[in-house]
Amino acid sequence: MLPVKKPQPKYQTLEEIRQRKDELLDQMQADSTQVSKLWSEIFVKRENNTKGDYIAGLVANSVTVIDLFLLFRKLKKNYGSIAGLFGKKKKL
Repeated sequence: MLPVKKPQPKYQTLEEIRQRKDELLDQMQADSTQVSKLWSEIFVKRENNTKGDYIAGLVANSVTVIDLFLLFRKLKKNYGSIAGLFGKKKKL
C-alpha cells in the first residue's frame, strides 16, 4: 500500500515543532506496540494437537503431493519435457 501524502503544516515556532515531534513519537510507540502484539499472535505454537488433527494434516499433505504428481505427469505428457514447458528448445 502506498503512503498517502498529506500537506505539510507550516510551523512558526520551535515549540510547535517540539509538540509535533512528541505527537509523532507517541504515534510511533503506539504503532510499535500494535505491531509487536500482532507479530506475537502470528507465531503461536499450538501444542494441543489431537490425533484427529494430525491425521487431517497428513491427509491434506498427501492429497497435495498426489495433486502435484498428477499435474507434473500431465504437463510432461503434453509438453514432452519440462524444458518445453518454458519455451526452451532442445539443442540438436
